[in-house]
Amino acid sequence: MTTDITIDNIYKALEQVMDPEIPVLNVLDLGMITGVALEADMVHIKMIPTFAACPAVSLIQQNIQTTVEKTTGLLVQVTVDKEVHWESNRLSAAAKEKLQHFGIAAPQVHEGELRAEIMLNTPCPHCSSKNTYLRSPFGSTLCRAIHYCKDCGIVFEQFKPVG
Repeated sequence: MTTDITIDNIYKALEQVMDPEIPVLNVLDLGMITGVALEADMVHIKMIPTFAACPAVSLIQQNIQTTVEKTTGLLVQVTVDKEVHWESNRLSAAAKEKLQHFGIAAPQVHEGELRAEIMLNTPCPHCSSKNTYLRSPFGSTLCRAIHYCKDCGIVFEQFKPVG
């Protein structure tokens, strides 16, 4: 192993692995990485999908492996962490800001128990109005819902809150 490879180098590489469905967010922004271990000749990375049935999991695993191998020159093994479940509170503050600039409302922070009301009056990412309503809990991907802003008249998606 090259002695200049560190865990920090690996995390820097992970910053370059973008979500294929929301390309302004990387796997760290999303809180998908649960562990990184550096051994003599291999890197082990544990990740969690944002949704159990996310169709992009294999692609994200491959992108993590390719990016970290290119950066470190080491073999990389990426596994799904079965001990941790993703929840929307794992999104970083930077992720929420990036979502808004991308035109997707961030999920509200929750205290564990999710109720349907948490998706009501979701602030519009375009004009910040809370005069919105939920049009459909099903958006273009499993992790999104569709809302409508009564003030600016724009239909927008929200990254669903998950507990």
